[in-house]
Amino acid sequence: MSCPNVTECACPKITCPNHGKCCDCVKKHRDTDSLPFCLFPDNGGDKSNYNHYVVLKKRFEKEA
Repeated sequence: MSCPNVTECACPKITCPNHGKCCDCVKKHRDTDSLPFCLFPDNGGDKSNYNHYVVLKKRFEKEA
């Protein structure tokens, strides 16, 4: 699979060795059971899948 680097990465961690390298970033986050910033920018610093669930649940409860 080919995965080119991006020129405009949404992640604020510019010192990360995976910054702009989407495939490497996604693999790292998959291995650590967390979500990349670009997929979950509203994380309050907690990138865990559990926190993602909590944030989504709150958002959808407001819409109901």
